[in-house]
Amino acid sequence: MKGNLLLTLGRLPKALDVARGFADLGWRVVVAEPFKRHLAGASRLVARSYQVTAPAQDKNAYLADLNRIVAAEKIDLVLPVSEETMHVAFLRESLPASTRLFTMPPESLLRLHNKHGFAQQAASWGMSVPETHALGDPAAEALAQSGSVVVKPVHSCSGRGVRLLPAGSALPAPDPTIPAIVQRCVIGAEYSSCSIAHDGRVSSTVIYRAAQKSGSVAVAFERVEHPAIEDWIARFIAAAKWTGFIAFDIILDEAGQPWGIECNPRTTSGLHFWERADIARAVLEPGFTPRYRPETRLQQFYSALTETQMSLFRRGPFRENLRQLFTTRDVSWDRRDPMPFLTMTVTSWPIIRMAMARGVPFGEVATLDVGWYD
Repeated sequence: MKGNLLLTLGRLPKALDVARGFADLGWRVVVAEPFKRHLAGASRLVARSYQVTAPAQDKNAYLADLNRIVAAEKIDLVLPVSEETMHVAFLRESLPASTRLFTMPPESLLRLHNKHGFAQQAASWGMSVPETHALGDPAAEALAQSGSVVVKPVHSCSGRGVRLLPAGSALPAPDPTIPAIVQRCVIGAEYSSCSIAHDGRVSSTVIYRAAQKSGSVAVAFERVEHPAIEDWIARFIAAAKWTGFIAFDIILDEAGQPWGIECNPRTTSGLHFWERADIARAVLEPGFTPRYRPETRLQQFYSALTETQMSLFRRGPFRENLRQLFTTRDVSWDRRDPMPFLTMTVTSWPIIRMAMARGVPFGEVATLDVGWYD
């Protein structure tokens, strides 16, 4: 099967992997992106890029732009990549019958994208999740007095706005414009995931952990095997009857019990651990199991380079970081398609400039204009 694919974001390495994977199968790849220049747009395998309205600026205009692209390019499959997924889901009502959208309906996505909604939903299915309450609820105050808690906005990513408070701490005042949750802090090892699913059946799950971070965002990743976590994820996906990409942040406590702390109903960096053409096949063919790439450690080179340089001045593990920098494969490098890697500083400049202006890591601002915060 061949056709025309629309990716609804192009700035992230995840989009580049998906674009290359579909192109490897003979698909024509089109990208919609609010930035004029972007990472995937530098690829020789992307047939065309369209600049569209940022959904955070005007949701209706964004959807109208996407609908025009679908019509003009005779799109067969729309595949959202990252935080824009929550907006793209609303295309379902306006797409022609011949165009498939690889994600769930808006009501399913938004319930899990909301950190309080996810905790409530998971608990209702008997899944292990930490006790969670809305900030401002008296139960949240009681929880904070009984032990350490995490306070975080219901809509956030990349660690923005997350605070860890020791037992007995006073909680911040609720802000009606930024709803937040108070969640019991689970002590243990933190893992992330990325799954592809069809009708509640998992095609494959990647479990990984951060090998190097920039702030709270991983810039190098290590794939691991963990059956208990995979089982937790498979049971959640079955209960949700999920189709599309879905990801979780999970804490494994000292007893080996997985606790789901957040759900990301979209792709994550775990996607890079699958063979790229197999990603496309797994989207197109229910029941197909994508192969893992041979590497169990991958990195985003330029971000890892920055952290390595900073570790020299912060008296961090500079030698180990330097060794890993030159022995770990970059997620975007491909000698057959080198320009995305070679031009990354140029194509990512709008995000780099924003990160510099705010004094925060690249990952914390990379999707601000496409996120869902309602």
